Amino acid sequence: MAKKSNRKTNGRKPINSVRPSRTAAEFNPDYTEIKNDLKRIGLLAGMFLAVLIVLSFIL
Repeated sequence: MAKKSNRKTNGRKPINSVRPSRTAAEFNPDYTEIKNDLKRIGLLAGMFLAVLIVLSFIL
């Protein structure tokens, strides 16, 4: 005989799996901050690489 498991829901309501569909016009993310961060990361990486190359000739 198998035991029954009694789950408690902790007062939560079940999640409704039906969601309204989104159109392409509603989803319009803004990536300007991400682009600026990537530019800064690329600039710093290039500068550090240049410093390492210069140091390799000096040392």
